[in-house]
Amino acid sequence: AACEICGTNNWMSVYQGAIRDGTYGSYRKHSSIGQCKGCGVERLEEDACPSKSFYETEEYRTKLKAGIDTQSYILEHDHWQFHTLRTIWPSSLRNLKIADIGAAGGSLLDCLKGIASKSIAIEPNDLYRKELKKRGYEVYSYAKDAQNWQAKIDFAFSIQVIEHVNDPVRFLAEIKTLLSPEGKLVVSTPNRNDILFSLLPGIFPSFFYRTAHRWYFNETTLGSCAKKAGFKIDETRFIHRYGMSN
Repeated sequence: AACEICGTNNWMSVYQGAIRDGTYGSYRKHSSIGQCKGCGVERLEEDACPSKSFYETEEYRTKLKAGIDTQSYILEHDHWQFHTLRTIWPSSLRNLKIADIGAAGGSLLDCLKGIASKSIAIEPNDLYRKELKKRGYEVYSYAKDAQNWQAKIDFAFSIQVIEHVNDPVRFLAEIKTLLSPEGKLVVSTPNRNDILFSLLPGIFPSFFYRTAHRWYFNETTLGSCAKKAGFKIDETRFIHRYGMSN
C-alpha cells in the first residue's frame, strides 16, 4: 500500500516479532514494522492496527488497564503535564486562545485554566467529551468539526496522538485550519531514534513498538510530515519523561 504521508509504495521490513498489545507485559507475538523508502517513516502492518472506533469508546483505556473515568485519568496524567509545559518554555500562554487535540480527560487544559482566555477541547471519546463539557470547555470530536474556530487559535497542543491516527498529514492539516496566522502547534510523539534501540537492541523494540501506534517518527520524518501539512518547523526538542507509562 502507498505511504499515507509521501505516497511512495516501497517498503522494507525493519522489525519482525513481538510488540506490546495494551499494557506492558501483554504482547502480540507476530508483527511487522515497515519503513517507507520514500520518506523514512515507520509503520505498523495494517492487520495489527486498531480501527478508528477503538479510540472513540472505552476499549483503548480498558486495554491499557487504565482508569476509564475522568478522575482516574487525571490522577494518572496530571504529573505528565510538567513535561508538556517544558516544551513551550519560556513562552507564555496568558490570555491566549488554546486548543488541546486529543484532550482525553482534560488534564492539560485544567493546568492552564485561568491562564488562557479560551480553551478548546478536541476529543473523539464520547465519555470524556461529556465530562469536559461539564467542566466548562468547548468540545468537539475532531478538529474539522470546530468550524467556528478556524484561524482563531493562538496555541494548540497535540500530545502523543499523531502516532495513532490513520492519516498524519490530514490530521495536522485539519489542526492548521484552526490556527491564527501567528498560531503555533506543539506536537509530541515517541522518538524512533531513542538511544535505547542501540543500548538494548534485544528487548527494547518489543517494548517500543505497540499495536496502538500505527506510526513511528523521528525528528526528520515528523518534520517532513508537518511540512506536507503546511507547517513551518520552529524548533524540535527532546523531552525525557522519567518513569514508565502506558
